Amino acid sequence: MLAIEDTPGDGADIVLLHGLTATRRYVVHGSTALQRAGHRVLAYDARGHGESDPAQPYDYASLSSDLLGVLDDHGIERAVLAGASMGGHTALRFVLDHPDRVAGLVIITPAYEPGERTDFTHWDALARGLREGGVEGFVAAYGEPDVPEAFRENVLTVLRQRLGRHEHPEAVADALEQVPRSEPFDAVADLGAIAVPTVVVASRDEVDSGHPLRVGEAYAATIPGAELVVEEPGKSPIAWQGGQLSRVIDGLAARTLAA
Repeated sequence: MLAIEDTPGDGADIVLLHGLTATRRYVVHGSTALQRAGHRVLAYDARGHGESDPAQPYDYASLSSDLLGVLDDHGIERAVLAGASMGGHTALRFVLDHPDRVAGLVIITPAYEPGERTDFTHWDALARGLREGGVEGFVAAYGEPDVPEAFRENVLTVLRQRLGRHEHPEAVADALEQVPRSEPFDAVADLGAIAVPTVVVASRDEVDSGHPLRVGEAYAATIPGAELVVEEPGKSPIAWQGGQLSRVIDGLAARTLAA
């Protein structure tokens, strides 16, 4: 069973999809701006994360299937999907499989590069650290954050906070091993089939090297009519700021309602 929050509203139906090791809180980081704007906002913990039950396997086919079930169970015919990292890849897999169920997309800090060799050693080390040492084991395996010094303490604080929200850390460890080995689509060119309003929110490499800017640029260049949004040099990423990110999502939702 998935843990879900469904806030009613008369605006667009918006579904928030979080990243690997995160929970439903870590898409817009607690901001309620979308609800205040009148939208219906549905956020849920992915399988094995947060308060949701473990459910093998942890791959994009299963994550996309879960999203379809959520829309069906909540009577949502077409939704704006806003997903971060794993959540963004899930949204892309879903729109390619079910284009008629998606009104718009906000893809936040994508990282998947089809055809690129991935070193899974890091992901496996994180999984092992979480299994053997809990939150602090994960943080130790994560190591010193590869961000400017001004952001390091905040990154570590957020890591500890979000890892501490999981009721089934062993399931998150399973996801750490499986999700990076799963491919949401075959080639970036596949994204050329997407026909809904799309915004890609990317971050600069000096503050988030794990989600390379070139990936967001490639997605935005391939999805017809997509807009690329990136923070100004030296600023905190938009993906880390719930209020700013909510404004991006709200703007996209307004476009879908006006279409």
